[in-house]
Order: sequence, then structure tokens, then C-alpha cells
Amino acid sequence: MKFLLVLAVLTAVAYMSAHTQTADVAVKKRPMQIDDLFKLKRVADPQISPDGKHVVYQVTTVDLEGNKSSTVLYLAATDGKTPPKQLTNPNGKKDTHPRWSPDGQTVLFESTRGGTGQLYTIQPFAGGEATKITSVSTGAGTAIWSPDGKAIAFVSNIRPEFSELPFAEADKKNAEADKAAEDNPVKAKTFTKLFYRHWDSYVEDKRGHLFAITATGSGWSEPHNCTPGDRDAYPNSTTFSVGDDFTFTPDSKHLVFAAAPGDGSEAWSTNYDLCRVSLDNKGTKWETLTADNKAADNGPKFSPDGKKLAYRAQKKAGYEADKWEVYVVDAKPDGTFAGTPVSITGKLTDGAGTGAMSLDLAVNEFVWLGDNASFLFTADVAGSTQVFETKDGLAHQHTHGGARASLSATTGGNKWLAMTVAGMDHPPKVMVCEPARGIEKGVLFDPNESLLAELDRSRPESVSVKVEGGDMQMWILKPPGFDPAKKWPVAFLVHGGPQGAWEDGWSFRWNPQVWAAQGYVVALPNPRGSTGFGQKFVDEIAGDWGGKCYRDLEAGLSYVEKLPYVDKDRIGAAGASFGGYMMDWFAVNDIAKRFKCLISHCSVYNFESMWGTTDELWFDEWEHQGLPWEKPGKYAEFSPHKRAGELAKHKTPMLVVHNDLDFRCPIGQGHELFTALQRQKVPSRFVNFPDEGHWVLKPKNSLHWHKEVFAWLTKYAPPGGK
Repeated sequence: MKFLLVLAVLTAVAYMSAHTQTADVAVKKRPMQIDDLFKLKRVADPQISPDGKHVVYQVTTVDLEGNKSSTVLYLAATDGKTPPKQLTNPNGKKDTHPRWSPDGQTVLFESTRGGTGQLYTIQPFAGGEATKITSVSTGAGTAIWSPDGKAIAFVSNIRPEFSELPFAEADKKNAEADKAAEDNPVKAKTFTKLFYRHWDSYVEDKRGHLFAITATGSGWSEPHNCTPGDRDAYPNSTTFSVGDDFTFTPDSKHLVFAAAPGDGSEAWSTNYDLCRVSLDNKGTKWETLTADNKAADNGPKFSPDGKKLAYRAQKKAGYEADKWEVYVVDAKPDGTFAGTPVSITGKLTDGAGTGAMSLDLAVNEFVWLGDNASFLFTADVAGSTQVFETKDGLAHQHTHGGARASLSATTGGNKWLAMTVAGMDHPPKVMVCEPARGIEKGVLFDPNESLLAELDRSRPESVSVKVEGGDMQMWILKPPGFDPAKKWPVAFLVHGGPQGAWEDGWSFRWNPQVWAAQGYVVALPNPRGSTGFGQKFVDEIAGDWGGKCYRDLEAGLSYVEKLPYVDKDRIGAAGASFGGYMMDWFAVNDIAKRFKCLISHCSVYNFESMWGTTDELWFDEWEHQGLPWEKPGKYAEFSPHKRAGELAKHKTPMLVVHNDLDFRCPIGQGHELFTALQRQKVPSRFVNFPDEGHWVLKPKNSLHWHKEVFAWLTKYAPPGGK
């Protein structure tokens, strides 16, 4: 407790110092350095207390020298009159996913402080240390409370063959099997079905199951597996996850959850259904609530009075980028439907007073707003993520600019909201507000305030580029110390997805602010396929990666080249995933000669081999409109490897980054690309991280990645104004 007291005092001093800077104390600003990315604290998952008076949230600190990070929980009063205080101390480990008990007296969270992730509780207003409440050999996480506060449900990845046994016996067998695999010098893996690996790890035949514990007179009961059987009761793809993907029913006796396809088609189907089981369920057959929809359903949330259930759903089976809509259905206390689900966001009208303009918005996340008639949701809008309120078919946009996420709202009469707010010039910070008084007028909690005050950060400029059929939005970010009388080099960045967007937000991986600080004008186009510009704009890239989207990017490049302050002889391009694909496509087309260098990170180079080696088959099969032997022409049409001979024609220097644990765009894609480059004597360099997946996440690896990328850019398109 002495440590926490001293830390609280230091935090208070830092808080007061940050808020007492006066205008006559000039702060000399400097360009952002790569190291600053690791000095900045990473804020996430704010959770508002039931009475709206406090918010608890995660703060992650990176230890670059130790090549690790630690996450603690902070508690802040929503009136902003006192500094936030550190709530937990995981001793260098990670405390995550805080959730308030219904009475607002206890915070439930997951911690790795003991090794495997387990559940803990702490009473923030009573003092004392955290209490461990689970000991599950396979770990426990993503926990939530029941409405009556007498039960907790959580996720654990277990071997399904033991799932119908009593918990103690099943847990022992899981532990023994894990230990045997770890000790066995033979590391062979055997698979009998697809989806045996996800993103960057082998899951083999393990399943994500839901467990429940109930309150006893002396603590908590032994966990019970509520979803036994050989099926995931939790999304096994993050594509179909939207935070807490399961919920207790209003009677606190059942669970409603988003379950992966249960017919063996997990690798090629997007048919995630809402299912329902009782807390004491022992059967392997679960009731399906959304069987009529063959596309994805997820994110169930009951209304404050328990009479309605809202959830997200798509309509097109097999299409992961289809528009997400919120459906609402009358429900009974046990979670069963008492009516027919109705989409309430599929056709929205602007509620700002015009009453005429229709809004084509895809819902990212949503929360009920203290009653049964309205709720808040976030949606991508023109290169940003904004908060909307919808009621009676009208949508009112509460925010403008930046990126909002992680909504958490009170469910009683006192309406309070917490969320993260980020921009291209600042990482996420916590905002709390009363929506009735205006969401933009909230109180902010930002642990990076002092460091950010030192940095010369630019705000992005949004420009409109004429493309076939309309316009394309593009961000332009200028470097610190920008002088419009000089000529500047350009970093032309293509986002991944392809159904994604460059937003006025923040990333600790591909951070435009850091690229600009190297001495570059950064161009961030949102071509066909980008989200936030209507579903038609998203859909137009399907089966046409090298078509309209490519021509949109050509138009964006032409726009940039004509800017009076741009040196068109110093332009480099870079991208990851789909963005990496576009680097490969640039390299085999005439546009290549307009770039001094290309940087391709974890790209798709060969559509034909990609299909047989990636983990999520539904993506390729939708994008190419069938299987490779059914649509060979579609797999070949825009595949860079089919035009590999063009690499020698243009000889644009290329840096290739690809990682061994990337199962989304597997390592062979990088090998094939680099081999083709080297065989034709194109200046090229291959950087491989054997311990990373699709992203480079370990601190020292990330530092090395940035140094490699910027060194390549500097070599061929030197930075700075001239």
C-alpha cells in the first residue's frame, strides 16, 4: 500500500504540474522521434461506473529496454476535480478488461500477474488489494457480470474432448495435455480440419468456451462449462468480434452469445449466430436465435429494462465487409425472442434538422442510452469515426473530427458516457460526459499531456480528388517546420483491408505523425474499398483490386505531384497487407517509375497460393467470386506474380517485410516476391521477423522495423525541404 500511496502522490504532482503551465512559460517544441512512440502511454477500454461518478480504464506503459510492456488500471472521478489514481499494481504484468459490478462497488478484471490470465476483483472505494477469483489451467478472460451481480461469465480456450467432464477433472486433463505437449521433444502438430491457426498462433483443435461462476457465502463457486462440445462459443475470428460478444439475459440465468459456425465450415463461412444456453447447461446442442440469417450476427446487448435485445448483423453470407446494421427484437427475461428482429440503422435519416438526407452508416459498436428508445453507436465517416444517436429512424451526429471508440454508458436514469478520443496528432485519451449536455463538452483524462506538449505535431488536411464516378477523400499531413516555399519529398501510404480507411486517428504501428516528422509530406488516400463513404464505395473493390482502386490511387498520386511544394522526384510509397499488395501491383505496372522506392509489408503477392495458405478462406473466396478451380481467371487477373517480368522493366527498389507467424498473408508471399525481385536484379531487401505475425508488436522489433523502413525511404527519397 505504501507503493500505491507514493505513486498516487507522484501522479497528483504530475497532474497539477500539467494543469498549471502558464502562457508565459514557452515550451520549445520538437519533431516527434521514433522513441516517442514507446514513451507514449496507451489508453484503452474506459468503463463508466453505474452511477456515472467514476471511470476505470487501462494504461499500458512500454519498457523499450526490457522489450516488454505493463498494463495497469486507473480510476478517475468524472467531475474532473481530482487527478486519476492508479487502482491496480500487476508488478510489471497486465491488468485488463475492467468491468463494474451492477452495484458499482467492485471492479472485475483479468490479470497475468500470476502467469496465466486469471480473474480478479478489487473494491476501489473500500481499500485493499485485488482478490484472485479463478484458477483455470487454460486461463480465464473477457469476463462480465450478471445483472443481479451473483454470477460472472468468462471465456477459456479448452480441449473439447474434455468439455463434458466435471470441471476439476476436465481442468486437470487440459493441464496434463498442455504439459505433455510442452515437454515432448517432438513438436509435430496434427490437424483434422481447417482453421487450426488464427492470425499468428496455432489453436489446433482448442475451442473458446463460456464458463460461469456463482457467488457463494465465502466467495465464488467452481467454474462450470456452459457451452460443452466441439464448437466455439466465442468468435474465433476478430473480424466478427465487437468487444464483449456475449451477455447475460435479464433474469441472470442464461447467456446469449455469438457462436462460430458449428458445421465445420469455420474457415470459409461467416455465419456467426446468436445462441442461448442456461448457466447450468450440460448439453452440446445450443439453441440458435438467429438461424434465419445466413450471414454474421454478434454483439448482443439487452435494453436497460430487459425487454429488448439489440445486436449487430450483416445480410450477405460470406462477405466480411458487408454493412453492419443494428437489429432490435422484443425479448423475454430468459432471452428468448418475443417478436421479429427489425433493423433500426439500415435506413437512417439525418436528424440534424434537415430531415431529408439519408445516411448510409455501418455500425462499429453501440450502447443503449439509459432507456429503451435510443442508443449511441460509432460509425466511420469520411476518414474519421464519429458518435451518433439514433431514435425513431433519425440519426444525430454528436461528434465531428477524430476517432471515437470503446463506448461505455450508464443504464439507469442518470445518463453518462465514457469513450476514447484520438486524432492523427494525439493517441487515445479518455473522455467522460453527459450526452444531454453535449458529448463534445466532456472531461478528458490524458496521461500523455506533458510529453505531447513537447512535440511539434501537425493536423491533417482533408482534400478531395476527382476519380471516376465521383470523388476520393485523401489526407495530407505536413512535416514539422514545413516551409511552403521549399520542395518536399512525399511518403504515399496505402492502407490495409482493403475495407478499411486512413482516419483522423492514431496507430502505434503505422503512425503518419512519425512519418511526417522524418521530413516528409505524407499522403493518405482513401480509394475504392475504403469504409466511411457508403457501402457502394466499399463494395466496388470486390473482385477488382487492380481496377478502380488502382486508378483512384493513380489519381491521388497525380494530385500530390501537382502540389506546389512537392518534389515529384522524391516520392516513395508504402503499405501493409492490402497496402502491401498495392505496392506489389505498383511494381509491375507503369506507375512504378513515378516512385523512387516501394515498401511492401506482409503483402499479398500471389492470389493463387494465398488461397491455399491463408487462415480465413471466406475472404479470398468472396473477393475472387469463387474457388480457384472455379474462377481461375479471377485469381489470375490482378495477381502481381502473373506480371513478375515487369519488375525488371521498372526496377523500382523495394523493401520487403514479411514475418513467419503471419497466417493471414503467409510468409510464402514475401518469399515469392523477394525471389522474383532478386532473380531480376531489382534493388531489394528482405526483412524477416521470425517471432512476429501480421504486425510487428514487440517493442524492440518495432523499433528495428521503423529504422529499416525509414532508412530505405531516406536512401531513395531523401527527407527534408529543399
